[in-house]
Amino acid sequence: MKFDETVYEVKTLEMDGKTVTYREFRHISYVSNPVDEIQKLSVYVPEGYYHGETINGYRSDSAPVFLPNSVGGYMPGPEQEPGKDFIGRTNSLFYALRQGYVVVSPGVRGRGCKNPEGKFTGIAPADIVDLKAAVRWIRNNPNVPGDHEKIISNGTSAGGAMSALQGCTGNHPDYEPYLKEIGACEGRDDVFMSSCYCPITNLDHADMAYEWEFNGLNHFKMGMDPAHMREGDLTEEQESLSSQLKDMFPAYVMSLSLPGIGSMDAFLEVVKKHVIESAETELSKGTDLEADPAVTAWLSFENHKPVSVDWKKYVAYRTRMKPVPAFDAVEMNTPENELFGTADIQFRHFTDFSYDNDPEKGEKAEDIQIRLMNPMYYIDDEKAVKAKHIRIRHGAVDRDTSLAISNLLYLKLKNAGVDVNIAHPWGIPHAGDYDLPELFAWIDSFCR
Repeated sequence: MKFDETVYEVKTLEMDGKTVTYREFRHISYVSNPVDEIQKLSVYVPEGYYHGETINGYRSDSAPVFLPNSVGGYMPGPEQEPGKDFIGRTNSLFYALRQGYVVVSPGVRGRGCKNPEGKFTGIAPADIVDLKAAVRWIRNNPNVPGDHEKIISNGTSAGGAMSALQGCTGNHPDYEPYLKEIGACEGRDDVFMSSCYCPITNLDHADMAYEWEFNGLNHFKMGMDPAHMREGDLTEEQESLSSQLKDMFPAYVMSLSLPGIGSMDAFLEVVKKHVIESAETELSKGTDLEADPAVTAWLSFENHKPVSVDWKKYVAYRTRMKPVPAFDAVEMNTPENELFGTADIQFRHFTDFSYDNDPEKGEKAEDIQIRLMNPMYYIDDEKAVKAKHIRIRHGAVDRDTSLAISNLLYLKLKNAGVDVNIAHPWGIPHAGDYDLPELFAWIDSFCR
């Protein structure tokens, strides 16, 4: 559990015409009672700090600590190394080192993890608990370089949801029993900033949000690889479920009592505003959006400026990805159903709606397990320390979850006084780390 600064390897890596030399400290246990081999982390430090250098205005004791997670689909997220990501792009770890940050890359449990006895060990809230334990480990090892008050979480998809949880649930006692169980260090697990790419979050309300957006589109298409593509038309029963879920969503939105959101029309205007801002940003890059009839079918212009969105046509332009329900399937066969399992039961429901509509009457997760995975429950909780700054990016053509989910997170955080930055980048599907220069400029603006 102690950081041994004498055990390391110096590496030099060149990517995109840039060279970084760093010290690599690998596979360090961050809990005293691990339940899976994945519960280790790696630390990467710019070599210049060991020679008294200043990098990007930072010193060894003032550099931000960048904490990326590799969680996707709520599966296990292994440690990462500086280099290429899974689609061949230069990854965030390399960028962070180049910016002069210290990088801590934890491996965390996720759905599907099993112990030798065959028990499931990666069920909720394992992934967020492991990330909290990693933050505590950093603060309990003062010889880890960097400013431990400037920890920045980053993740994409389910990993984006984890980053949102890190930014909204700092030090909350709800997680303490789980942290003690794995032998996490004592102390704080709050973070200074959170970067959340397309967060698949607010899972217990995500089905109704999805149908509020995609109801009426009855053809779905999941996946890009033909060998693993799932495509089809909704059944009559699914169309009925879609309409029921759509009708349930307004009551949830109104229950949040968000200032200025007294109706669903008011909420929709917030979402549309962010879509228009996305188009404005793309226009500023020189893209002629008015030349694309697929865009002008739903986006109206005046004097070459985007002014309004036809919501139904915009949603049709994006197309439906998932059948109904999108997350808590009646058949209990989604990644999220597995997330809410138990040590012995692989899949469970996490909404009353799908539980009530399941003819097989599968089990439903306990309320506390569901709560622990949803940052929305903690934003107004005074016992939860929130990040000072949170950045949300949800691509303008991302269909993995509703745009409503990211916008509700944004509005809830804004109402709580958090500095929150949201955008729907033009033409971006479900993805992350696609704007790393902008991400690190955002971090630098608060850390330097």
